Amino acid sequence: MRIRHFALLGATTALLAATAACGGSSSTAGSGDDVKPVSVTVDGVGDVTTDTALAGKVPADVRGRGTLTVATNAPYQPFIDFKVEGKNDAFKGLDYDLFQAASARLGLKATFTQQPFDGLVPGLQAAKYDAIAGGITDKKERQQVATFVDYSASGTGFLVKTGNPLAVKTVADLCGRKVAVQKASNQAKNLATYAKDSCAGKAIEIKEYPENPQAVQALIAGNVDVVAATRVNLVDTAASLAGKAELVEDASAPNGWLASPNGFGFLKANKELAEAYRAAVQSLIDDGTYTKILAQWKQEPIAIKQATIDQAID
Repeated sequence: MRIRHFALLGATTALLAATAACGGSSSTAGSGDDVKPVSVTVDGVGDVTTDTALAGKVPADVRGRGTLTVATNAPYQPFIDFKVEGKNDAFKGLDYDLFQAASARLGLKATFTQQPFDGLVPGLQAAKYDAIAGGITDKKERQQVATFVDYSASGTGFLVKTGNPLAVKTVADLCGRKVAVQKASNQAKNLATYAKDSCAGKAIEIKEYPENPQAVQALIAGNVDVVAATRVNLVDTAASLAGKAELVEDASAPNGWLASPNGFGFLKANKELAEAYRAAVQSLIDDGTYTKILAQWKQEPIAIKQATIDQAID
């Protein structure tokens, strides 16, 4: 997932201004009597409509205007992409569909806008928009500014030759093996740490490649035993290499090794708005809409059962 560091604004005045401008009010109607129902149609899912009780959880000022602005950075498939190549004001993707569905459930309409990736959190802090989305990893550093509604989790997956001849089941089975990773990736760093701490006498031989496709080709050519990469990205890779490679299924880590949550970010001061979205996402999980959206983007492996707040692992 997107774990590059955002720059954080240091000025307290900026944070105070953002609190005032982006729905920091804690006042809610409770009953949701002032909610105007919203309906959106999501491809592969159908219509998603407003739940009045859930909409009553939205802060009164946000509920009053009925709209949210969401900053993103496309393309970053399958989470966010441009609907039409060359046009940067129309979007598609997993995060787009899920955020639109959650917004409709709350009686809100969400408008997405393209922004530089490293400007997403600073822009949120400066009250340029209400939320951020697009395959963003919930990290403790980012929680200095943002509250995250965690809607999925993704960690490292392991790709092996078809039939899994070396019987790789978990990360522990990589000790003593040749493992291909992308250069300077989290996998390179985390596996080096794991090997040092847990592979006494059977070190992992980590072989770094400029890009993941080259690591995969090394596996097919028999130059390495395993490819370690972000699990969600290996799902399509495995499907495209049917008969040559397969993705290891680890029941103890269904979202991948060291899975980190992905989240929708809201200004830290707007925890009430974040909680409303957490409840909306949970309702989509409970009624099956969430599963349909993930299936539409072939991302069932990153599903979670409970929507949470700020569950970063690092």
